[in-house]
Amino acid sequence: MSKSKAKDAPRLEHEDADDEVEASRAPLMDHLVELRTRLIRLVAAVIIGFIVCFIFAETIYNVLLIPFEEAAARVRGEDLQLELIFTAPLEFFFAKVKLALFGGLILAIPVFAYEIYSFVAPGLYKNEKKAFAPFLIGAPALFAAGAALVYFFVLPFVMRFALGQEQPATGDGPSIQLLTRVSDYLDLVTTLILAFGISFQLPILLMLLAMAGIVTSKQLVNFWKFALVGIFGFAAFVTPPDPISQIILGSVLMALYGLAIIGVKFVEPKD
Repeated sequence: MSKSKAKDAPRLEHEDADDEVEASRAPLMDHLVELRTRLIRLVAAVIIGFIVCFIFAETIYNVLLIPFEEAAARVRGEDLQLELIFTAPLEFFFAKVKLALFGGLILAIPVFAYEIYSFVAPGLYKNEKKAFAPFLIGAPALFAAGAALVYFFVLPFVMRFALGQEQPATGDGPSIQLLTRVSDYLDLVTTLILAFGISFQLPILLMLLAMAGIVTSKQLVNFWKFALVGIFGFAAFVTPPDPISQIILGSVLMALYGLAIIGVKFVEPKD
């Protein structure tokens, strides 16, 4: 009997190992199925947002033109109808498609945050859920704050600066006026909104790193000079090639860096 048990031992160990592999494979497949379901929901939310924004694409585009109109009225001092041009037959159509896609992605941000939280929440402790949930609310709020800053301050300032480069007709030179293409203006708006909206996530990122014990408020204070160089380098990379938006974004990010230091002091693990 002892010899029979000794012969069966390797086979039993092999079966136990196979059972462990199958047991671990089942939860993995469940997670993958759940991830696929949530990705489908996210894509569906983007598609629905795209359809809604495409229906109202012209209205949305006209709303985005308001800062340009106000800047033109202030610089030119005339109550003239703002005129934009397109130089390709389907340029304005594709501009509306791009605007609808951009709007669909923006509208899907709350859905994206909810799906992330729902996917990771089962693996978190109760105190971790309480700590993680505010960040999912704060991230869309900070993105909206960055977009609002672009719409109400940065964009009018940039367009006033651009219109200020116009040259009226004189005896010594011809008239030089700004003729903006619809696609170029949309690219400017979307680039600035993405640059500022994503950059406004800096406090969220630093506070999450602090909660994980990767950075501390003391380290952030000591490395502010390196942060200054990195922030303005990042601002020059993500914004359009004009110094105005780069300086504004860099200055705002440095202010957010200072606020993040204060936030990190509250959330970093205590000794």
